[in-house]
Amino acid sequence: MDCIRQFGVVLVIAVLSGARAEELQIDPLIYEEQLLWIGGGAGQVSTYRIPLLTFTTRGSLLAFSEARKMSSGDIGAKFIALRRSTDKGAIWSPTSFIVDDGALEDGLNLGSVVVDEETGAVILIYSLCFHRYHCDPSSTMMVQSLDDGFTWSAPRNLSVELGVKSFAPGPGFGIQKRHPPAVGRLVVCGHGSIAGDGLFCILSDDHGNTWRYGAELKSIPYKQHKNNLDFEPDECQPVELDDGSIVINVRNNKNYHCRCRMVVRSLDGGESLPVEELVFDHTLEDPAVAAGALEKEGVLYFTNPASTNSRVNLTLRWSLNRGKSWVKDTLKIWAGPSGYSCMTSLKGNETVDHKYIYVIYEKGQKDSIESVSFVKIDLYSNRSLMG
Repeated sequence: MDCIRQFGVVLVIAVLSGARAEELQIDPLIYEEQLLWIGGGAGQVSTYRIPLLTFTTRGSLLAFSEARKMSSGDIGAKFIALRRSTDKGAIWSPTSFIVDDGALEDGLNLGSVVVDEETGAVILIYSLCFHRYHCDPSSTMMVQSLDDGFTWSAPRNLSVELGVKSFAPGPGFGIQKRHPPAVGRLVVCGHGSIAGDGLFCILSDDHGNTWRYGAELKSIPYKQHKNNLDFEPDECQPVELDDGSIVINVRNNKNYHCRCRMVVRSLDGGESLPVEELVFDHTLEDPAVAAGALEKEGVLYFTNPASTNSRVNLTLRWSLNRGKSWVKDTLKIWAGPSGYSCMTSLKGNETVDHKYIYVIYEKGQKDSIESVSFVKIDLYSNRSLMG
């Protein structure tokens, strides 16, 4: 009887701890931080902006940014900068420039990175001539690496498939569907310009060989100049939940309804975004900026400058119920000037793979675009885990 009683107690404890483990034990702590890029005109680059971060299927970390050659502005000639780490962010390779747009007056703009788990390909989607400043037409471009980020293909113009509508992917990461519907599909979401503004997703069902437009959430008024408080969904980050739905966290560019984030959901693999699935998340106060979102082991994470009017106070939040509400506790990553951010994690079976998430973000002392910083976050700092 004593053995049965002890077994019953252990079983109850296991069930309870398994049911609410995240709520009881998520206590994030900054484990380490490194500056990956610092602007200021050194070398050929004025400013590094728009950071992206992903793991490859081989476990390497890839960090990307826009290396703006002449100024900090969105318009102008740029490189795509890359640094690579094979030890989960402890040591990074020197910067390499994997794309050079030459001296275009309206150069490239990052961009979304998507990893094909089946082929191992790392696909980077970016735009050329997005603002159509002294150039026309706009182009959606793609490069890919088949060797873990060492070498990259020549740029491929997707305009034959997608047309010449201005489309700015992300910035952030694209997803590959893991759950029905449309398992294996690549989904990259972004926004348009005044020539076709709003939120749009492009889809590939053949590992990036061909692309087509899918879901859209158009602005109001459409194809017209926007004023403050107009409905203008903008830069966005999609994540797939375990029920197969795609939740897209969206910049509310003109502060329609609130100074907070829009969240919209696709139930059909990125084919549509019903207005019935659109909500405004008042907990996620936001100064109109690109933000980070990540789903890991049933928990939804979110990073942004948590402020209604200034790009300061980069904060990590987490939700245990698919974003319906957010745990009151937060982690302040950087109290000072901070801007765009992106997150990733490693999908592996080692203890450290469950324990950490990784954030890349724009960081400064006086201005958020002074540098790009990498942060490794221990999610369970109050729990004894090896590694």
